[in-house]
Amino acid sequence: MKIEKFLEKVLTARVYDLAKETPLDYLDRISARFANNVWLKREDLQPVFSFKVRGAFNKIYQMKRANPDLSGVITASAGNHAQGVALSAKKLKLKAIIVMPTTTPDIKVSAVKAYGAKAILQGDNFEAATSYALELADKKNLAFIHPFDDFDVMAGQGTIAHEIIRQHPDNIDAIFVPVGGGGLASGIAGFIKAVKPEIKIIAVEPIDAACFYEAMQAGRRVTLKHVGIFADGVAVAQIGKHTFSMLKHLIDDVITVSTDQICAAIKDTFEDTRAICEPAGAVSLAGLKKYVVQKGLKKQTLIAINSGANMNFDRLRHVSERSELGEEREALLAVQIPERPGSFRQFCQLIGKRQITEFNYRYADDQFARVFAGIQLTHGIKEKNEFIDTLRDKGYPVVDMTDNEVAILHTRYMVGGHPGGSVDNEVLFRFEFPEKPGALLNFLMKMGKRWNISLFHYRNHGSNFGRILMGFQVDKVDHKKFIAFLSSLDIPFWDETENAAYELFLK
Repeated sequence: MKIEKFLEKVLTARVYDLAKETPLDYLDRISARFANNVWLKREDLQPVFSFKVRGAFNKIYQMKRANPDLSGVITASAGNHAQGVALSAKKLKLKAIIVMPTTTPDIKVSAVKAYGAKAILQGDNFEAATSYALELADKKNLAFIHPFDDFDVMAGQGTIAHEIIRQHPDNIDAIFVPVGGGGLASGIAGFIKAVKPEIKIIAVEPIDAACFYEAMQAGRRVTLKHVGIFADGVAVAQIGKHTFSMLKHLIDDVITVSTDQICAAIKDTFEDTRAICEPAGAVSLAGLKKYVVQKGLKKQTLIAINSGANMNFDRLRHVSERSELGEEREALLAVQIPERPGSFRQFCQLIGKRQITEFNYRYADDQFARVFAGIQLTHGIKEKNEFIDTLRDKGYPVVDMTDNEVAILHTRYMVGGHPGGSVDNEVLFRFEFPEKPGALLNFLMKMGKRWNISLFHYRNHGSNFGRILMGFQVDKVDHKKFIAFLSSLDIPFWDETENAAYELFLK
């Protein structure tokens, strides 16, 4: 479609019967941190918490206007387009069937049902769901509403660009847009390049779902063999036919981002706006940050699209843990220390005032111990490498686990178990202390050198109190003295030596 014709479709799109004009928020923290003027288009504030309602309503409205006898619609979607179709059909008094992949978050399935549509879970991905939806469309004589590869849908999404130009009439250097099937990117790029072609449009995709990037590299549409589903809203194996025909001429650059970088962008969005976006909603901000660093941009006006906020609450645990890695704010290290009283304390002294995010240790033998430590960084990779060099200069063998997926996803939670050698006279205690920088080191300094530490576990949970589980080797004749010593620390403690979890898994 010619860009002039597409511009007309955007300007005449029918979206505001249901959608609303969303704010363009200035991100103070990100702007200061990256020395650029960064703005965020808040599509997470739409009635369905996603931009998808724009394209869905425009398409269904145009179809019903052309065919007043239209009885119902059907679509396939990972969730956001599904909600847009469901609410649009309800508004226009049409029945709707939504076919969703079985991996769709519960929050999106529940929302579709709440809007009065019938939800069918079918297939492991968008392609399988689409195939089934097309079969049902023929059988039930329903109009299929494509999530992205349709010019009316694309035009509806293009109204976002129209709003941006009106909300920020001054200079804009670049707009960063998430890409799944390409509907949002096509809508925004099609409008912007028609009215302000000097504005760069940067497409952003997850590195494990980069169907547009691969298509640009090949010069044609390709189908990905595997698609990562963390950012489920953009988890598409193949860019759309119509969207690719537009984007390949309009996009200025394509950048890919990792899961950790997406998690970091979710945290950034929260810190600047107190809004929680879904992974797909944070993709463009993650790309903006990466692009700024790669290109060394300064004092430019950059806009990212928060495309949605439909995320299951329990995923926040994963997001929180991975965000520090995405910002290069955490180092995960495996360090070998001598197995003798006081060595644990000496190692912690080298950590100094650095915030400890995690600390795991279990007695293995009477020669050496291995500690799994998470260390918070303020100066990224440079600080991590300098700290590793310091440890090695002091004679501590170190293995960097920061980019080790097995360590990140599994090993950090499995450190412990039964000791490799015998641990005589072991007792187990749990402690709580006020959480603040240096608090863990102060606690360990108070523990002194008298009793050997045989087990240690600490994780920073982001709460007001730090929680530690520790094992000590204490002779029975010294038990009363040990309890008296703990009491003198003025730190709450609990004896867990007879705890069933300890007996079964750690003793």
